Amino acid sequence: MTDHLQARVFVSSDGVELVGDRGGAADAPCVILLHGGGQTRHSWNRAVDSLLDAGLQVINFDARGHGDSDWSPTGAYALSDRAADLRAVAADLRVPFVLVGASLGGATAIQAVHEGLRPAGVVLVDIVPEPDPRGIERIVGFMHGHREGFASIDEAAAAVAAYNPQRARPTDTSGLMKNLRPREGRLYWHWDPRILDTAPRTHHIVVERATETLGALVDMPVLLVRGLSSDVVSEAGIVAFRRQVPRLEILDVQGAGHMVAGDRNDAFNDGVIAFAKRLLMPVS
Repeated sequence: MTDHLQARVFVSSDGVELVGDRGGAADAPCVILLHGGGQTRHSWNRAVDSLLDAGLQVINFDARGHGDSDWSPTGAYALSDRAADLRAVAADLRVPFVLVGASLGGATAIQAVHEGLRPAGVVLVDIVPEPDPRGIERIVGFMHGHREGFASIDEAAAAVAAYNPQRARPTDTSGLMKNLRPREGRLYWHWDPRILDTAPRTHHIVVERATETLGALVDMPVLLVRGLSSDVVSEAGIVAFRRQVPRLEILDVQGAGHMVAGDRNDAFNDGVIAFAKRLLMPVS
């Protein structure tokens, strides 16, 4: 069904162009998908199919500095820049919508709500304001690695498998090319290395403050989808999050790590679709 998506280009307030896809009826309630750091919109492909099958409209876009979207010429990769991007993506929507953000995408959603965006609800995929620093260090270490690129797609697939050993390595690695770009005979990740110039703790401080706004909006449902094998979201992180957002709903996904949608797409889709339909398509 992803073949029926329409390509879209959204222009942010600073001129950065964001490439995305839009599918479903224009008058249907919408789910906006925000991928994680170092990923592209293609990480949501199977989720997009399920959301469209459920009668929902979907907008799925590459974050600035990722995938087919522009790299910021000034290295503007703060969460406030990403929140402005999200406002540009949602600007022409005239229907209620839910935000679904994984990791960096979830942090972007929280910041956008803090700055005034008002979705019908927010789904945060394996991200809390106070993540386990060990998991964050492992992610950043992976992203800092391989700056020299890869000699082949199989070499890139081996690096991904080493980072996420619990996920079965696919027999067909061709799909990984959506996350790579060829240059001078080698393959490089499809994101701007400057997104790593800001220390993770800086982003976490911004998210912790922005979560105060999320907590105050008591009529806005919030769902945390947690991979039970995640090294990013700990019990302590959930306790701290609940202090700020007592109404927090939690969906635990067995057999999934930080990349919940990729590890257990079936359980992820079922939970997110149920949440979105409850808010956007209530039974009268």
